[in-house]
Amino acid sequence: MSTYIHPTAIIDPAAEIGENVIIGPYSVIGRNVKLHDGVELKSHVVVDGYTTVGEGCIIYPFASVGHAPQDLKYHGEPSELVIGKKTTIREHATLNPGTETGSMKTTVGDHCLLMMSTHVAHDCVVGNHVIMANNATLGGHVTVGDHVLIGGLSAVHQFVRIGSFAVIGGMSGVESDVIPYGRVKGERAFLAGLNLVGLERNGFDKDHIKHLQRAFYELFADDGTMDQRIEKVAAEFSSNQAVMQMVDFARLKTRFPLCAPPKK
Repeated sequence: MSTYIHPTAIIDPAAEIGENVIIGPYSVIGRNVKLHDGVELKSHVVVDGYTTVGEGCIIYPFASVGHAPQDLKYHGEPSELVIGKKTTIREHATLNPGTETGSMKTTVGDHCLLMMSTHVAHDCVVGNHVIMANNATLGGHVTVGDHVLIGGLSAVHQFVRIGSFAVIGGMSGVESDVIPYGRVKGERAFLAGLNLVGLERNGFDKDHIKHLQRAFYELFADDGTMDQRIEKVAAEFSSNQAVMQMVDFARLKTRFPLCAPPKK
C-alpha cells in the first residue's frame, strides 16, 4: 500500500508525511505536523501545531488535534503534542499541546482508545493502553498511568494523578489522586475498592490480588496517619512489586490528597 491523499485534503508543504499514510477528504494538516508511517485520517480531520502522530494511528472525522490549548496563559509558544503508536482517536475528540507554565508537551501513549468527544487538555501525560469513553475529559496537567479506563461523561480535575490499572466510573468528578489499581465512582468521586475485574483481565494472579487487597485495607484503615500507614504497608509488602507501586504513588504527594473510601 502506498500513501494516499484525497484531492480535497489541504496539506502544508512543510508537513512531514510518512509512508503508507491515508489522508481522507477535507482533512487539513498544518506545517509543523509529523504523521508517521501507516497513519489514517478518515475525513474532516484537522491536525495542527507542533504535533507528532505515531505509527498506525487512526483518527476519525471532526477530531481537532494539536490546536492551541484552552488556557488563557497560552501565548503561542511552540509547545508540542506527541501521540504514540496505534492509538485510535474517535469523532470530535480534542487534544491540545502543552504550555510554558507546564512541560511544554502533552503526550498520549501507545494503543490508546479516545472515544467520541473526549478531551485531553494541555500538559497532560497519558500512558499506554488507556481507554477514555465518550465525553470523558482531562483537565490540564493530569497524569494517567498505563491500562487506565476512564468512564463516559467523567471529568478529571487539573493536576490530578491517576495510577496504572485504575478505573474511573462513568459520570464521576475526580478531584483527588487515584491510587494504582483503584476503582473510583461518584459525582464527587470516592474510592470504592480495587479494580478487581481489570486486574483479572490483565493477568494478575490470585495471590497478587489478595496481597493488593490486604495492602489496600491497611492503607485506608482508621488507625494512625496516612504517612504511618504508608510506611507500615511498605515494610510488610516490600517484596511485592504491585503493592510497592501503590506505595510509591502514595508517597509522591502533589497538590491533592489521595482519593479515599467514604467515611463510615
